[in-house]
Amino acid sequence: MLPAMASPSSFHLPNDVQRRPHHWCCWLARRSRKYLLAHALKADPKTPDVQLILADIVEPKAPKGVKAVTIKADLTDNTQIEALFDTPLGVPDTVYCLHGIMSRGSEDNFELGLKVNVDSVRALLETTRQKSPQGQLIKFIFTSSLAVYGGPLPDVVNPSTIATPQSAYGMAKLTSELFINEYSRRGFIDGRIIRLPTIVVRPGVPSAATSAFISGIIREPLKGLETLCPIGNSLDSPELELPSWLASPETTIKNFIVAKHVPAVQFLPHTRVVCLPGFTATVREELQALERVAGKDVLALVKFKDDPVNRRVVSSWPPRFDNTYPLSLGFVVDEGGMEPIVRRFKEDVETGIA
Repeated sequence: MLPAMASPSSFHLPNDVQRRPHHWCCWLARRSRKYLLAHALKADPKTPDVQLILADIVEPKAPKGVKAVTIKADLTDNTQIEALFDTPLGVPDTVYCLHGIMSRGSEDNFELGLKVNVDSVRALLETTRQKSPQGQLIKFIFTSSLAVYGGPLPDVVNPSTIATPQSAYGMAKLTSELFINEYSRRGFIDGRIIRLPTIVVRPGVPSAATSAFISGIIREPLKGLETLCPIGNSLDSPELELPSWLASPETTIKNFIVAKHVPAVQFLPHTRVVCLPGFTATVREELQALERVAGKDVLALVKFKDDPVNRRVVSSWPPRFDNTYPLSLGFVVDEGGMEPIVRRFKEDVETGIA
């Protein structure tokens, strides 16, 4: 039997919800983020008995010293989704849904984007609903994107700003958000939707995300590699004034943990969406930070070739948000802009971490 439906005007949890021992189930196709999250969950002092069910398109590795099940899974296959709830660790109390086909990949392959970013999320959401023990709601933490915004926007986005995506990726994220809000309203799951800033500097190899260059123009030069900036055709291009809403991987992972611990009653009564805190920086400010930290020779590894499609998509995303609401919930924000982030990544490269 499923939990009783919540009032249409409320997302509050039923009073009789009881929590099980701490298990986390992470489904994702973003391997670097999964690795960081798994270690953060292990270190979280609020959940000392954490156990992990980790799934990825290639079999993931679990942190040492934690009880874990690792599974290679295709999340477009319902049978494989159901198998994730039938491991020796039992049914999890929290699901982190982080997988997806990224922005440029979704734009270039619309059908695949729908299959992964909408259909598989809906299937995972429904399986979570069906597997929830009676009277117990599984927390479903979904990473969304500022790509849900587009068109005319206010100077600063706030929780009341209407989402009107102008990309296939943004449309898919918003579609999944609506499902999660409705499942939460009905008391099927305890949803938490976190819209991420653009993450900089992402570790690993370049992705198919439209925003991948925002990390690439820092990551590759610090590793001694040339990289291509698709915004503008030179360091003097006015297009480099393009601003973006950013957050570091370290701060973002901290906020993934915060998202699990926010009491349900603290969310706005009509939505589980939270835009995570961030800061604004232009492409030019990124490159200036790179030069200050690593010098002109490293900056020279950045080459330029303007990509109008890429620039159009990134330009449709809002560059400024009001951090008041997420900070009131306990989420955290980077301090000091780009330079501390570039400096920290440079240190990671030098020590072999990145």
